[in-house]
Amino acid sequence: MSNYRPILPRRRALTAAVSAAALGATALTAHASVPTATTATNVVVEWNRTLLSLVRTPGAQPATVHPTRDFAIMSQAVYDAVSSSSHVIGVRRTSEQRAAAAQAAHDVLTAIFPGFTGGLDRQLADDLAGVPSDRARDAGVRDGARAAAHVLAVRAGDGSAATPPAYLTSGRPGDFRPTPPGFAAPVFTHWGAVTPFVLRTGDQFRPGPPPPLSGRAYATALNEVKSLGQDHSTTRTPEQTTIGTFWSAPIQNYWNDIADQVLSSHRSGTEASARTLALLDLALADTTIALYDAKYAYRLWRPITAIRLADTDRNRLTTADPAWTPLAVTPADPSYPGAHSALSAAAAEVLATLYGDVDFTVTSPALPGVTRSFRTFHDAAVEAGLSRIYAGVHTRIDHRAGLSLGTRVGSYVLRWR
Repeated sequence: MSNYRPILPRRRALTAAVSAAALGATALTAHASVPTATTATNVVVEWNRTLLSLVRTPGAQPATVHPTRDFAIMSQAVYDAVSSSSHVIGVRRTSEQRAAAAQAAHDVLTAIFPGFTGGLDRQLADDLAGVPSDRARDAGVRDGARAAAHVLAVRAGDGSAATPPAYLTSGRPGDFRPTPPGFAAPVFTHWGAVTPFVLRTGDQFRPGPPPPLSGRAYATALNEVKSLGQDHSTTRTPEQTTIGTFWSAPIQNYWNDIADQVLSSHRSGTEASARTLALLDLALADTTIALYDAKYAYRLWRPITAIRLADTDRNRLTTADPAWTPLAVTPADPSYPGAHSALSAAAAEVLATLYGDVDFTVTSPALPGVTRSFRTFHDAAVEAGLSRIYAGVHTRIDHRAGLSLGTRVGSYVLRWR
């Protein structure tokens, strides 16, 4: 099935529309933990926060479906619904767009999370009750329902529902195998074959292979994480320890929450908000597809395995430590490229293009009460990626490849018509 092509505007027009709201920005606060949404002034942000609550609910969705797909489908439907009323002006346009956004988001979420239909129905009713009951609201409801149905129909055959193929390690040095302590089976083995939203194929921007195990670059990267990423490291600073834990929640949630707060802070309108989240979440979804394509193409083992079995890598610059344990539990997928780095770079590319440099502060569900402040989206992306080195689950090789991949995907989504 061919990729769905939402009606996104040219980059210049999009940038101008959103940047106008960003002028004069000072400090933004991004809360990584968002409560269940209630009716808000910005209906687009309201429904995005509702989705954040849903993906944070254990068991709300099959574990084989990556949440970035949910965000992309909803934001795509919302933007298409809102755009369909762009020819209308004045109060009627505002009413139609609000109704369209709410209906589209509701219909997508009830389809993806049917167990939460009751609460989603009430949220939609509250939103529509706040829109004047006239032809504009009715038209918006129709626009929203139509957009949601179309996106859902197209994405129904995207491969996300496929049974993930079983992973078998070769057992050779460098080849990924399940990691302690749980030795969980590898996840998302099918995700690199999911139909992208904007990219032509999942391997369109596949990075080159990681350096050979026998080389200096590999040894340098492995020895860095061996030192900094150990659970009881004596070389990792207290701040690095904080960073390693701070970013440990699902990374796409941080960036959606950051975007929600940016939009709320600047009091962005319905159309500008829908456009921003569409670009952000399309980039995050396609980066996820691209990084899983690369992960299972190269199958690079994780640091915990590489360090414990360093006596098998034929590299005189590495030394095995059979008892080495990382600060964080190692994710159940190959190491290269780094997901935190890739997704953060894609998000930063989109948000920086739309908003430029702004000061903002991020909080984390992993460390309640702790904040991290940044001057640019790029700075936050780099720190999020480096956090995985401090956590002991990635090397700098993974980090650099992830940053490059995410930046390329984000840039492509922004250029795409």
